Amino acid sequence: MISFLEGELVEKAADRIVLAIGGTGYEVLVPVSTLARLPAVGRPARVHTRLQVRDDALVLYGFSTTEERGLFDMLVSVSGVGPKLGLAFLSVFTPDALRRAVATADVAALATVPGVGKKMAGRVVVDLKDRLGSGDGAATGPFSEVREALLSLGLSPQEARDAMSSLTGNGDRSVEELLREALKAVGR
Repeated sequence: MISFLEGELVEKAADRIVLAIGGTGYEVLVPVSTLARLPAVGRPARVHTRLQVRDDALVLYGFSTTEERGLFDMLVSVSGVGPKLGLAFLSVFTPDALRRAVATADVAALATVPGVGKKMAGRVVVDLKDRLGSGDGAATGPFSEVREALLSLGLSPQEARDAMSSLTGNGDRSVEELLREALKAVGR
C-alpha cells in the first residue's frame, strides 16, 4: 500500500499531477481542491494516496489531507460511486461541507456534483449519514459557490443543476469564470 508520495511536482493538469521521486514520475489523479493547494511546478509536494488495482492498470489517487482520503474511501464504498465520482465530490465540497450536506440530507446540493443525479445523491446520504458527522463549515468549494450564485440569481434548483452539469472541474478557473460558463449554458 502506498500511503503518501513526496517529491518534486513536475506537472499539474486539470485532474492530475506528476511527482518525480527517485528518478520515477508518478501520475496521481487529484480533486480540484487538492490541485489548488499544491505548490507551483518545480517545488516539493506531498500527497496522501490511495492505490486502486484494476485489471488493466494501477491508478493512484491523491489528496492534500488524510481526511480527504478517508472521505474518498467512504464515497467509493457507496454502490455506484466510483473513483471518478469520488474525486468529483471532493472537487465540489470541502470535507465539512460534504459532511453537512450528508448530515442534513441535502440531496439538491449533492446533486450539483457533475455526473450525480438525485437518485445517486440520495444513495450517498443513506449510505454515509451514520458514518459521517456533521460539519460546521459552509459549502465553500468553487462549484458550491457557483450553485449558490445561480440560485440567488433566481434560477430554480433544477436549472442550477442543468447549468452546472456543463462545468468542468479546473482549479485554475475562478468562481466568476465558472459562473459565466454556467449562465451561458442556460442562456442567460
